[in-house]
Amino acid sequence: MTDFRQDKAIYLQMADRICDGILSGEYRPGDRIPSVRELAVFLGVNANTVVKSYELLSRQGIIQTRRGMGYYVTEDAMAKILDDHRTRFLEETLPEVFRQMQLLGIPAETLTEKREEWLRSLRTD
Repeated sequence: MTDFRQDKAIYLQMADRICDGILSGEYRPGDRIPSVRELAVFLGVNANTVVKSYELLSRQGIIQTRRGMGYYVTEDAMAKILDDHRTRFLEETLPEVFRQMQLLGIPAETLTEKREEWLRSLRTD
């Protein structure tokens, strides 16, 4: 049984996990993803929840069903996921970061400095 956060619907969290698997290379274009039953048992959730998640991913063009064979990652799934994640970051996450910076009195220069520190840490690893 997998732990799910309380602040987001389980089927959305499941869709996010499939997308994370695509982004990480666990699932590549053309790969079969777990069946509804397999994923439901593995995660300890109702099969209807998995169906709802797969229907969402299918509507987004990230997976497709092959009748009688299961669900497969589409050829352009990675690009669609990246585009969606970038849009969400720019429209949801970043404005919240800016709001918090304003409330806490953190100047923009601090953000630039922290980014530079982070980039330097990548070079030393």
